[in-house]
Amino acid sequence: MVDDGRGGVIDPGRGGVIDPGRGGGVIDPGHGSGAVAAAMPAPPGWLRRGWEHDLAWSFRRSPVTIVAALLTVLCVGGAVFAPWIAPHSPFDSATLNLNDGFTPPAWVEGGRARYLLGTDDQGRDVLSTILYGARVSLGVGLAAVAFALVLGVTLGLLAGYLGGRIDAFIMRVADIQLSFPAILIALLIDGVARVALPRDLHDALAIYVLVLAIGVSGWVQYARTVRGSTLVEKGKEYVQAARVIGRHPFAIMLAHVLPNVTGPVLVIGTIHIATAIITEATLSFLGVGVPPTEPSLGTLVRIGNEFLISGEWWIALFPGLALVVLVLSVNLLGDWLRDALNPKLR
Repeated sequence: MVDDGRGGVIDPGRGGVIDPGRGGGVIDPGHGSGAVAAAMPAPPGWLRRGWEHDLAWSFRRSPVTIVAALLTVLCVGGAVFAPWIAPHSPFDSATLNLNDGFTPPAWVEGGRARYLLGTDDQGRDVLSTILYGARVSLGVGLAAVAFALVLGVTLGLLAGYLGGRIDAFIMRVADIQLSFPAILIALLIDGVARVALPRDLHDALAIYVLVLAIGVSGWVQYARTVRGSTLVEKGKEYVQAARVIGRHPFAIMLAHVLPNVTGPVLVIGTIHIATAIITEATLSFLGVGVPPTEPSLGTLVRIGNEFLISGEWWIALFPGLALVVLVLSVNLLGDWLRDALNPKLR
């Protein structure tokens, strides 16, 4: 018999509590009335746990982040489902009519309801070209960030854990690259690829070259961040224990160190998506990005820029606005994620 602190006695053999005030009766949770069972709170499910998480609470407390998330979902959803929701197919020459070229937006005099945001010089619906162009911009941006993340995390782990000459060499290369703007690095890689590759393969490989150029120009920040975190983690007890039991250094890096340095990498990756999209748009605006047969938002802005003086403002304005909304919303999400994962700001 054990005193439960409330005047009753716990009887381990009977699984209940003896209540002196009730004549020594036993309150058995397993065989009592339904009121006792009803008073017991149900274990929270995964949805409730997610709703009560610190990130979810921080998200609900930030109206700016909520709006940014909605805009991001809208932009990404429009890009992904463009073949199904776009009013027209802007790259199907059989559906284009040059007589519809330079049609203004629907609310402007001379506009048509079927072309909500007007048409460009070839008669392509501007809204449809924006949806399809966002697919290219997002695809190139995400692929470039993924490539830069894998390259930077790998080199950062090697530099931080192995140290020595490997660390010195990787960091000196990173320092040299940081002395040049990322756009110049991307232009250099794109120019070298155009010289090295056969001319008839330029258009076919343009997107891959663009991903390579943007990815190589952005790996440094991942490498430096992961290296700093690895230098901290490799001196902790769990890494020392893994060394003592004879685990291979690469196994320690992948199984023990890497999971503990991914937090800052995710924040950098989110913000880098917006930077990669801007870099792609800049290269496409300069004419060294994606081919004209698969225009991105930057290409659409470049095409529309040629007709600003003649008065067809909508050809450049709406793709530019779409680019600004996409980049700004992703940036705001990245800023929120950085603050939410920072324990000093909680």
